[in-house]
Amino acid sequence: MDSTAGFEPHRTHLMGVAYRMLGGWADAEDAVQEAWLRYSAADPGGIDDTRAWLTTVTARICLDLLRSARVRREAYVGPWLPEPVVSRLPGPGGPAGFAPDPVDAATRTDEISYALLVVMERLTPEQRVAFVLHDIFAFPFDEIAAVLGSTDAATRQLASRARRALAAHDVPHRPADRAEQRRVVAAFVAAAEAGDLDGLLAVLAPGAVAIGDGGGVAPAGRRPIVGALPVARFFIGLLRRASRQATTVLAEPVLVNGDLGLLIEMRSAEGESLHLTMAFAVADGRITGIFDQLNPAKLARVPALTAERALPR
Repeated sequence: MDSTAGFEPHRTHLMGVAYRMLGGWADAEDAVQEAWLRYSAADPGGIDDTRAWLTTVTARICLDLLRSARVRREAYVGPWLPEPVVSRLPGPGGPAGFAPDPVDAATRTDEISYALLVVMERLTPEQRVAFVLHDIFAFPFDEIAAVLGSTDAATRQLASRARRALAAHDVPHRPADRAEQRRVVAAFVAAAEAGDLDGLLAVLAPGAVAIGDGGGVAPAGRRPIVGALPVARFFIGLLRRASRQATTVLAEPVLVNGDLGLLIEMRSAEGESLHLTMAFAVADGRITGIFDQLNPAKLARVPALTAERALPR
């Protein structure tokens, strides 16, 4: 069989695996391309299960990339956040004629929230590979051990430590349902627009955190903002500054990695614009995390804002 025909049915799956391991779409594409090159050079007669073989190869490539990425990210300016995968709301909430692309399909398969991706950055490369392969894609531990060059027992320990690390940050594997997300995000937006401090405190969890990634290019805080009161004051202050500077803030509800978020554009009176995505972690009816991606390099795949809705000031 032609190697392309044997590979292509698995491309979306492999992109999903690589994206969850690496947190960036360009890196994921590089990993999958390298997997294709290795597959095209392999003897097809020696491959019993093509998907399993390709997943194993992709995971090994990602493991090497993760190990080198830890060094690169130590020099990153400010907090590092994953590249968001943004799609428009389906049905009446989205523009007519919108068709999801393969990026969306890869993200929807075995969905993982943006908040969980953020916390996964705290894992070691080995823990992340073990967690993604076992807990998300249900790979058996003996096959994961082969990827890691480890034993079954050690691999189980890696996955267990990963779960404990993630549980310590109160990020559920499955996000809140869409109805709860809509209610909570709408309450946050309404309170922020009105400058209602009490309203924001009511919708933010006591330990809520806000993190912005500007990559040293776009304006973003160099450290996370922790606590409901500091987070509430930050967003009220942000909109007040926008008002004083005659900045128009446009917002469109979108899906960020499958969960409700916002696509925002801030337009200054001088004609300058700033784009960002906002992802939310919602648990028990409150926002536990807000993740602002402002780095232009990580927004290249984000669709243009179409809903011309200005936030009132």
